[in-house]
Amino acid sequence: MNRAAKLASVVALLGLAACYHAVIDTGLPPSPTVIDKPWASGWIYGLVAPSPVETMAKCPSGVSKVETQLSFVNQLVDFLTLGIYTPMSIKVTCAAGGHASIPAGAQQIQLGSNATPQEAQDALTRAAALAVQNHVPVYIQR
Repeated sequence: MNRAAKLASVVALLGLAACYHAVIDTGLPPSPTVIDKPWASGWIYGLVAPSPVETMAKCPSGVSKVETQLSFVNQLVDFLTLGIYTPMSIKVTCAAGGHASIPAGAQQIQLGSNATPQEAQDALTRAAALAVQNHVPVYIQR
């Protein structure tokens, strides 16, 4: 086997061993409730995404973290089916009661709990203007 073929084989094996892993953390405190779908079915190299994970009933306080992953076995199945079937692992951690904390000293706009849609729109407009002007995030809190 010549040197170029060996190098190509090593690169291919390393590429197959790599695992895709993405995490979305909402900042909400986690609860012990976890929804796990180890074989969420995607199709045609992931162009047709897996069906949504139903979290409304199981996570009444919202979602704390979402993890998606293409494990080695998921990628092997993808390879063996020539990309027609592309499974992935999805893990959702529900949030405990409460809300995400706002960093100390952060700019905030208070919005009353009985705010009208127009007042909410005005708050969003002011928050966007402040964020652009000061180059920092602005939080709207009810």
